[in-house]
Amino acid sequence: MAPDASSDSAKSGDPPSAQASQRNPLPFEPTKSRKQAEKKTEKQPIAKAAGAKPKAAKASTAKLAAPKPVSSTGASRSVAPSARASMNIPDVVSKRMVRRMALFCGVPSVLGMATFVTSYFLVIRDIVELPNIAVVLVSMGFFGLGVLGLSYGVLSASWEEEEVGSALGITEFGINLKRMAGAWRSQGKKS
Repeated sequence: MAPDASSDSAKSGDPPSAQASQRNPLPFEPTKSRKQAEKKTEKQPIAKAAGAKPKAAKASTAKLAAPKPVSSTGASRSVAPSARASMNIPDVVSKRMVRRMALFCGVPSVLGMATFVTSYFLVIRDIVELPNIAVVLVSMGFFGLGVLGLSYGVLSASWEEEEVGSALGITEFGINLKRMAGAWRSQGKKS
């Protein structure tokens, strides 16, 4: 098994930005950091409305036509349109994620609900005497698996548009978890 480029650069002490430049970025990975996009939006001039006191009808159209000023608090929440477009998840990938989330979350959730119905019929027909805590714990376990299934569904889907990935997505899960951990580490170093 040949080592990949990201593990080599991690061992050599290269910064995470250098590691990211050595691999092909995903289509929805931003090419610029959000801080750079925010600085760009702050540098743009703010247009001021002209005129003293326009009538109410003219004021409403002037408010719609005039660009909104960017404040320091609003800039942290807004992203430049070009950066926003580059961060969109491709439709093929998002549908793949939703299908996996529905499977890995839906099955355990249905089993959690079925636990209540099944235990009800078992107790009513005097087939088995079940303690209430056993029913609650089993159903909570299934619902907990459903919550974990949401995360696994997203991370086990192939984030590459061309690659479908495997049925269970174990390989894709490892790759995507490493990508996510790397992004967390780089965000932690920036702040």
